[in-house]
Amino acid sequence: MSNFYKDILTGIVFIIGLLGFVSGEFIISSTLFATAAIASNINLNRKREAKQLSCE
Repeated sequence: MSNFYKDILTGIVFIIGLLGFVSGEFIISSTLFATAAIASNINLNRKREAKQLSCE
């Protein structure tokens, strides 16, 4: 899966979490927000490690 598709998937999960929060589904929206945050951090860490390896 390319980075573009991962970014789109993370954005979709974030938006669904936001809609869940607005509608009052706090447990589901909290889980979706956490999933989006973890996925975003994993993607950022992979990009950072790949950049460091290419510089060495």
